[in-house]
Amino acid sequence: MHLYSKANVAALVILCGVVGNPTHAQEYEQEPVSYSKTSPQNRFSELVQRLDAGTTRLNYEPGIGFLRSILRELKIPESSQTLVFSKTSLQRQRISPHTPRALYFNDDVYVGFCQQGEAIEVSAVDPKLGAVFYAVQQEPADRPRIIRQADNCLICHASSQTKEVPGHLVRSVFVDPSGMPILSAGTYRVDQTTPLENRWGGWYVTGTHGSQKHLGNLVLRGGDVPNQVDNTAGMNLTDLGTRFDASDYLTRHSDIVALMVLEHQADAHNLIARANFSTRQAMHHQDSLNREFNEPADHEWESTKTRIKGACEPLVEYLLFSGEARLAHSIQGTSGFARQFAQQGPQDRLGRSLREFDLEKRLFKFPCSYLIYSPSFNALPSEAKAYVCQRLWEILAGQDTSKKFGYLTPEDRRAILEILRDTISDLPKAWHAETSLFGTP
Repeated sequence: MHLYSKANVAALVILCGVVGNPTHAQEYEQEPVSYSKTSPQNRFSELVQRLDAGTTRLNYEPGIGFLRSILRELKIPESSQTLVFSKTSLQRQRISPHTPRALYFNDDVYVGFCQQGEAIEVSAVDPKLGAVFYAVQQEPADRPRIIRQADNCLICHASSQTKEVPGHLVRSVFVDPSGMPILSAGTYRVDQTTPLENRWGGWYVTGTHGSQKHLGNLVLRGGDVPNQVDNTAGMNLTDLGTRFDASDYLTRHSDIVALMVLEHQADAHNLIARANFSTRQAMHHQDSLNREFNEPADHEWESTKTRIKGACEPLVEYLLFSGEARLAHSIQGTSGFARQFAQQGPQDRLGRSLREFDLEKRLFKFPCSYLIYSPSFNALPSEAKAYVCQRLWEILAGQDTSKKFGYLTPEDRRAILEILRDTISDLPKAWHAETSLFGTP
């Protein structure tokens, strides 16, 4: 029995027309990636292995099924809960402003839960495969049925909007009272560069943000979107009790800080996966060229270098928050997510961490992504990792002061450099040299 009906998939294809249809002969299905044929090795696949071995068991609870148990096993905090009420996922018939879909996440895994849903949806960040999708069937059992998803999920999650790799996608849409997107009004693909005024359409948002506007908590009556949308009633909400029955969920929050972190890391994961895939594909193609033209095995082609640069330079920019939307007022969440997230570290000798929030002018105090510590970043091919590390050094050491990194002050650059020196053990030797930009420490 298929987990999702053909009608649901067909409806989702229509909804996803705005993000582009997948190409069935994607390059990631060919060597050296071979996405569908390769066995995943990620945080969730490790849980599946423990379940198969009988060393771990998931507990089924009325109403939420295996949700709480899955989050506990994957070390995903309940405070990461965000709530989306637009019908933009496969279980769309379960989603509405009265029954939003809940999303939970950590650095490596995203978990989706619908009220009375057929399955818990899981997207795991795989160091070699990018996003890998699973469905955990929501029926009482000693060992739940878990299915690796491919075609259904890749309808939306493998397109130009996810950098042409199996990845993650956050969207902001105008929504009618049933939760249906009003596609004629347009949609926004959201990442860290998206202005707040265009974020969170179709999402609930709890937290304070001053006079800054956004599209969260907004339901439009009728099928037309006015030129000037009045979302005054949706601003600075700290309680969703008047919108729906929040007691059916693990928490009563859809935390604004959790939403901003989710949006940052979703696209960061896509860029890491693209750098991984493109570099492996470029090296694979170079090996073929060397064999075909009787070149030495270590002969480097300029086309290979160009392809690696093309995939890795956007990753460098994103890791350093180039183009990040600036905040006009302070942000404060409601769930305790920010405190829990910041405590994870690692910290340098001065107690500083890339997880420290700013939330006054920008998301983080030190604008360099904590995902630089992630298994997916560490699994980058050596050629890609060398390029990224070299570029980061050039920027942080003040050798590259171009406009796209002009927001980084000398103090920012030095602090990030020192944090990375103290918290990453295998940095290139150049990283430990002092520079004239900083003077004597």
